[in-house]
Amino acid sequence: MKTVKKAIIPAAGLGTRFLPATKAMPKEMLPIIDKPTIQYIVEEAIESGIEDIIIVTGKGKRAIEDHFDHAFELEAKLEEGGKLKLLEEVQRSSRVDIHYIRQKEPKGLGHAVWCARRFIGDEPFAVLLGDDIVVSEPPCLKQLIDQYETTFSSVIGVQPVSDAETQRYGIVDPIYRDGSLYKVRNFVEKPALGKAPSNLAIMGRYVLTPEIFDFLEMQETGAGGEIQLTDAIGRLNEVQNVFAYHFTGRRYDVGEKLGFILTTLDFALKNNELREPLLHAMEQLIARDNMPKVIG
Repeated sequence: MKTVKKAIIPAAGLGTRFLPATKAMPKEMLPIIDKPTIQYIVEEAIESGIEDIIIVTGKGKRAIEDHFDHAFELEAKLEEGGKLKLLEEVQRSSRVDIHYIRQKEPKGLGHAVWCARRFIGDEPFAVLLGDDIVVSEPPCLKQLIDQYETTFSSVIGVQPVSDAETQRYGIVDPIYRDGSLYKVRNFVEKPALGKAPSNLAIMGRYVLTPEIFDFLEMQETGAGGEIQLTDAIGRLNEVQNVFAYHFTGRRYDVGEKLGFILTTLDFALKNNELREPLLHAMEQLIARDNMPKVIG
């Protein structure tokens, strides 16, 4: 059995929800405290045993490549100034062997994954989306890889969401469960409100067999007129088992404004240097907003 050693990180989206900030900066480079969101994703992949990463980029994404490259002048300045801890943090992002490929047309997530087919070859592989940061031990992706090594089948990471949120996600239609592992009847991309077969939502972590490319090759469009990865997974499930796994861990949605703000606040509250000053500042903000307005 081939092990999962390669991962695809799609990063070609336009980031329209964060305009105008993302007009010149990739949304994947927006920081949570002091680290770009994409670095959290890359670190999860490495901690899960991934050895080769390919990032699928688009126009205006050069900053991602620069971030994971060496910055010799900056590193020399930090070393000269004795800022060794900061130097270690800067160098950490350049110690990974990362490859890049362009998605030349915005045809959707399924197409972005298909663009990396030659890099993957005939091996099982992981896909990690940048809109979801997961804090867990073991890492979320490692949990899925462990399930793959037990089932020898594709495994999709899921967690429950509220019924009102199901229309925002790919949703699984489970047949039965064995602990946290679900045998799946079907996968539905963004079902209409009230039409979801369950509340188990796909949360941006996948371990897939290479046969998925046979269905992505068809370039069939789905929801939003795009080539949907969820649709191809559903087709794959017709010829070989695809399981869903309810992973453990705290998932943060950084793909929309409120989720991004709440993630930043939660990470700041877990930071020993920032927690107390942040709580004090928040108390002042709340007190200010609650002050009666003077009329006259």
